[in-house]
Formats: sequence, structure tokens, C-alpha cells
Amino acid sequence: MSAKVFVKTYGCQMNEYDSDKILDVLRCTWGYAQAQDVEDADLIVFNTCSVREKAREKLYSELGRVRLRKKPSALIAVGGCVASMEGTAVIERMPCVNVVFGPQTLHRVGAMVQEYLRTRNPQVDVGFPGIEKFTYFPMPQVHGASAFVSIMEGCGNRCSYCVVPLTRGEEQSRPMREVLREVTCLASQGVKELTLLGQNVNAWASPLPAESGLGLDTLLEEVANVAGIERLRFLTSHPRFFVPGLVDAFGTIPKLASQLHLPVQHGSDRILAAMGRGYTVAQYIDLVQRLRAVRPGMSIGSDFIVGFPGETEEDFAQLIKLVDLVEFDNSFSFLYSPRPNTPAALLEDDTPRMVKQRRLRQLQEAITQNIERISARLVGTVQTVLVEGPSARDSAELAGRTECNRVVNFPGVPSLVGQMVPVRITETRTYSLRGECLQTFHRC
Repeated sequence: MSAKVFVKTYGCQMNEYDSDKILDVLRCTWGYAQAQDVEDADLIVFNTCSVREKAREKLYSELGRVRLRKKPSALIAVGGCVASMEGTAVIERMPCVNVVFGPQTLHRVGAMVQEYLRTRNPQVDVGFPGIEKFTYFPMPQVHGASAFVSIMEGCGNRCSYCVVPLTRGEEQSRPMREVLREVTCLASQGVKELTLLGQNVNAWASPLPAESGLGLDTLLEEVANVAGIERLRFLTSHPRFFVPGLVDAFGTIPKLASQLHLPVQHGSDRILAAMGRGYTVAQYIDLVQRLRAVRPGMSIGSDFIVGFPGETEEDFAQLIKLVDLVEFDNSFSFLYSPRPNTPAALLEDDTPRMVKQRRLRQLQEAITQNIERISARLVGTVQTVLVEGPSARDSAELAGRTECNRVVNFPGVPSLVGQMVPVRITETRTYSLRGECLQTFHRC
């Protein structure tokens, strides 16, 4: 009987992609089957996030619970950004952990487990061997019509609050031919929508001399030309690296979705400078206007940090003003969390936590109002929806996503799953829509 592995993922889409690859490597190279829960697993893997302190502490709380629930013989491995940042300290704090690996050494986890079983000594490997890991990944096996493809690793920016360069290393791009090979494999399995991933995805540049000078705009064109791919997204973008050619791509590549996640982080030039973001509010607005000029109705999502050290009421008012001006369609917004070994962690922060929490609520309310207004404008329109499966609320209905990444629930039959279908929007909810499918289908 095969050993079984259970993987728990924290954090961003990059971590989701990495967790899929951990499963692929353990299944294809080491013979593991996927366990459905912790109690059934012989190996339990936590793929972690360290962007905020809360995520780190959540990991340690979960480790404490799992230690009591797992089989006595089951091993525990901790990977991802917390592992990269803390290394052996993970085992010192939680001796139940047997293996610690980083984002760039995840392909070695099977060998590390075997070495632990041989020696009974904890194994730690949080090095930065570049993009070596991609050469060890088997071709992906997917279930569903959408998928992620990581096109680069690490980040070369030095935002004052961020630990990503410390936990994932410097920027390194995958060659175009390797990306296209993975995309072609996914398309052959029925994938219709792809999201290209990177910490600073629009800084992608092929490392091969034969592909010198090629940027993300060229890669997007090539991916869009792969047979079977019908919709294309990319994230996460840094506004400072959004070159004119990438803006133009939204006018020349119809398969690019009219939706973009473009983190601004704040609406005050003073705070943006302290964050080390490298652009002004005016430059960000200009970029949004140029994008919407080539692709009218472009949906813009963003990330926001509230309560950065030194943030005043005037700074926060400028953030709310930006939110109303751009009409962000969705967002991830959080209270500032000081991270170890970052410049911002040394800044004086005298704003009371209750003030920060009040600002965060106000920001989220403003964004929710934007979402409601934008959703209301969709009622009566026909949207192309990629059907993902049964609705979470009603298994007799289907759910899918529009080009602007809204969830739509509507009556339909299972045979529509995995297809792009036209849906007329009939009703709006705060974070989802209802509609009626205009494609002819027959119920069994």
C-alpha cells in the first residue's frame, strides 16, 4: 500500500502552485498517494506564508493541533516562506517537525524524508538554488479548466515592509520554451484559462541568449497562441514595471482577460515613498487610465496596507480618495504587520491599534460599495463564464467565473463544466452574481 501525503497550504497563488508541485513530485518520484485528511496521512506537509505575523502564528497553532491528531508514525514537513525565514528555529520551537524546506528546495522534500527515515535526524534545506526546482517537476496532471503556471521565482524589489526577497531570493525567470511546454501540457488536459504567476510577474525576462530582450508581453502572445487556451491572466504586477508594451498587450491580445490585479498598497505619496514602492499616486492613476484606454471597462483589483508606520489621517484620506477614483473591483486589505529584518520594522509606529482597525473597516466598506456598484452595472449584460463546477450553495446549480473574475451561479447541467458559456446576469449579490445560461442544453 502506498504511503499517503496531506498538504496544507497557506498564503498566495504562488504557494498554491508550489503545493501542487510538491504533490506531483511526491506522487511521481516517491510513490505517494494523496490523503484526504491529516489522520490518514503518513506525511503531513505545511506550505507556509510569512507575509504577515498572523499567518506565521497560525502555522504554529496548527502544528500543535496536528501533533495530537496524526498517526504516531506520521512525519511532519514544513516548507514555504516561514521555513525559509526561520530554518532550524522551526524545529527548535516545534520538535514534532521532521523536515524543513524552502520555496526553492521543495523538489527535494522526498529525498529529505528518506534521509530522516534513515538517520532519524531532522532535515533542513532552505537554500536558494535558483530555478533548479522546475527541472525536477513532472508534467502536471490537472482536474479542471483553469490552472496556474509559475514563470519566475523570487523578487528583486526592496519594498521596506516585505520579506519576499529574503524568503524566495532574487528574481529568476524561467525560459519561454519551458513555460510553453508546461502550458501545452495543461491545454492538452482541457485547461482553458491560465494564470501566469510571479512575485513581480511583469518583470519576467527570458534568461536564454537566444530569447534575449523578450518580455512578458511576448510571452503572453506565445501562450495565447497555444491551441485550447481561451483566457489568460497574470499576477502579481508591480506598477513600476508595467512597460508600455505590456499595456498595449491588452489591445492586441483578445484572450487577455479584462481584469488585472495591480497592487497600489497606499494612496499617499509620502507613505508610498516610505514603503519604497518607486512610483507616485499620479503615476499609478496614469497607468490605470492608459490600461482602460486600450481596454475599456478594465476591472482593477489591488492590495492595500493600512496603518503603515507614520500613517496620518490625511494619508488615509488620500487612500480613500484613490479607492473612489479608480473604483477598485476587488482587493486584499490588511493591517500593517512588521516583519523581521525589514527596514519598516525599525520605524516608529505610534498609531493606536484601534485607530488602524477603524481605518481598515472604513477602507473595506468603501471597496465593498465599489463592488456593489460595479456588480449592479453588470445586470442585463451577457458575460462569458468559465464553468468550474457545482455551486457551493446549491449543488443543483453551476458556478463559474466571468472575465472580470466575478463568481456567477446559474441553472445548468454537468456537461457544461469546463466550458466557456454565455450567461446573462439577472441579479447581483455583494461578492457574486446570478444569471441564466444562454447556451442550449438538455437536462438528462
